[in-house]
Amino acid sequence: MNSLFNPVDREALSRRLANLEPNATRRWGKMDPAQMLLHCALGLEAATGDRPMTQVLIGRLITPFIRRAVLGEKPFRRNAPTDPTFVVSDLQDFVAERTRLATLIDRFVQRGPELVGKQTHPFFGPLSGAEWGRLMYKHLDHHMRQFGV
Repeated sequence: MNSLFNPVDREALSRRLANLEPNATRRWGKMDPAQMLLHCALGLEAATGDRPMTQVLIGRLITPFIRRAVLGEKPFRRNAPTDPTFVVSDLQDFVAERTRLATLIDRFVQRGPELVGKQTHPFFGPLSGAEWGRLMYKHLDHHMRQFGV
């Protein structure tokens, strides 16, 4: 399975991120490219521990039924629900947000599976480092596909 902890997967995502244009047209959703970059950065901040989270009640109830599907091979579906704390609707600086996201990807990888695995996802709760690596890869892949890169 793809993971941000896999150097080949991470490099491929980094190339896609570098190819993202500020005026790229979205294929679904509401965010523009700069907003999407901040949205992805907020998710990575939860994974690195820079933005500590606690699991919401609905996540505790539903996660056992969907965990395998979410962490499996299939890409995320379009227009999946977003945790309100990760919704970005105001204007963002594209270059600054792309730099921020690239830095957070590096920080995530440098922390490694052991430290990342101590973080709590706001919906899925505790995840192993390997699960975080897969989830963050799938999240970034989802949004790169959203903008055709």
